Amino acid sequence: MNALTSIAEQVAAKLIANKQTIAVAESSTGGLISASLLAVPGASAYFLGGGVIYTRDARRALMDIPDDAMRGIRSASEPYAQLLARQIRERLATDWGLSETGAAGPTGNRYGDAAGHSCMAVAGPHQQVITLETASGDRQANMQAFAKAALELLLKNLER
Repeated sequence: MNALTSIAEQVAAKLIANKQTIAVAESSTGGLISASLLAVPGASAYFLGGGVIYTRDARRALMDIPDDAMRGIRSASEPYAQLLARQIRERLATDWGLSETGAAGPTGNRYGDAAGHSCMAVAGPHQQVITLETASGDRQANMQAFAKAALELLLKNLER
């Protein structure tokens, strides 16, 4: 069992015990967060959906976040992660929204963030946003690290 599945199992147990649901909006993790949650048997009890919001077009079409709502906010930032988490939660009417946005590598993004930069947020009964900097250009390792950190952030808030 990998680290992501292990954390996802803990998340699943908490969500099921609390009869709560989750939706995920992720970017540089490429679906790893959702895949980890869905790998746990019984996921249909808590996982209502999500998407890989990788581009501006995806943000507009899938999240219904117009350019006006982005005024003063840039992608791969804590305010954007918060916006994504709140929006996915609202759009799918879940108890929790989880988001991730960043630069997996091997190079940084067009906003000036170095590879290994990710912001993730939880929206729900508790709100929290964090930034992770791995200082690595290893794309696959960063994707794994970002997904792990996002699931750990969710678990921490589920335990509050």
